[in-house]
Amino acid sequence: MRFLNRAIGLAAAAAVTLGLATIAASAQTPEEIQSRGTINIGMLVDFPPFGFLDEQGQPAGYDAEVARLLAEDLGVDLNIVQVTGPNRIPYLLSGQVDILVASLGITPERAEQVDFSDPYAGIEIFVYGDADLEVNDAEDLANQDIAVARASTQDTAITEIAPDSANIQRFDDDASAVQALLSGQVPLMGASNVVVAQLNERAPGEYDTKFSLSKQSQGIATRPDQDELMAYINDFLQRKKESDELNALHEEWVGGPLPEFVGETQ
Repeated sequence: MRFLNRAIGLAAAAAVTLGLATIAASAQTPEEIQSRGTINIGMLVDFPPFGFLDEQGQPAGYDAEVARLLAEDLGVDLNIVQVTGPNRIPYLLSGQVDILVASLGITPERAEQVDFSDPYAGIEIFVYGDADLEVNDAEDLANQDIAVARASTQDTAITEIAPDSANIQRFDDDASAVQALLSGQVPLMGASNVVVAQLNERAPGEYDTKFSLSKQSQGIATRPDQDELMAYINDFLQRKKESDELNALHEEWVGGPLPEFVGETQ
């Protein structure tokens, strides 16, 4: 009998836990978040300048500022929950966070799991290099040395289009690829708009963008079917784009204006 009572108790506890999880993951409205007084936002802290920990160990970067701006707009306190690339969508779907402002690229595969807002940021990948070198398209990469971060988006994109005679030099990270460019080891590299902005500031006039390889918009993510909350987020983003606040934050943290394609709605 004691074991039966224990089993019943465990089953009841499991039911309560399941019920709480269901409540947490159910559709939310802006009013429900405002009534609670806090919004839980998942954010990467290993992807500077979008998200990182500052010297005091606090979340900082462009994503952190967008999250703070949204919480302020809602009139609630902000609780930033640190997430990683692999666990950010599971955290959202399980209700551990209300939304994600986590540099999440909008892709068809992800859109099957979560709902995306209009873009609030974006990554564009370029072929970038010596300003005196004329490179207008993939054919002009023939016989050129090109640095990329190994297994990165730019590695994949350049590998797909470069002629066989191109010498693609793969480095462990962006910093090493940048150093190869700065030292003259290579005249070209694959670089994101973030890296381009940093290099233009560091060595103005020495390098320029040659042509674009790919674009990926980033959206704020909610659980599926949270239509009222998503409508609020999209209205918030539209207002902050029109007021130039998003662009100012992007200039401050990323070192350049919002990419033009971020202004496009989905």
